[in-house]
Amino acid sequence: MSDYTISIPDSLYQKAQQIAHQKSLSVDEVIRTRLEGAFVESMLDIPLDEQAELKAMTYLSDDALFSMMREQMQQTKQARTSVLMEKNNQGTIHAEEHAELVTLVEDGQRLTLRKATAMNILMDRGYKLTLDDMKPVDA
Repeated sequence: MSDYTISIPDSLYQKAQQIAHQKSLSVDEVIRTRLEGAFVESMLDIPLDEQAELKAMTYLSDDALFSMMREQMQQTKQARTSVLMEKNNQGTIHAEEHAELVTLVEDGQRLTLRKATAMNILMDRGYKLTLDDMKPVDA
């Protein structure tokens, strides 16, 4: 492991201290984990328009972020995805169905990324989120 010293704003250090205290970790562990995540979860593979959308989410209200965090894929899309995945697993899927499956999976991945981004922003704003917080309001 390499030792490297950087200067960070006091506000960032205070956030790291809060997280470290909440999770019973050292501040070094919190900063190292977040830094690793920044490199692993790079947005390089994400199209520019989606990157801009995710960055813009930081300006949304808490209520809007909670709504995004609770968003679910439509039942009809979920059902269709399940059918196509089963056909794919059985080797009976046709080319046009496979293309549809790819699109549905990509839609689901974008939804998951938006939800995770909303959760991350809310946690950065001080919310302590649980799995119950993620459940849709009408569920």
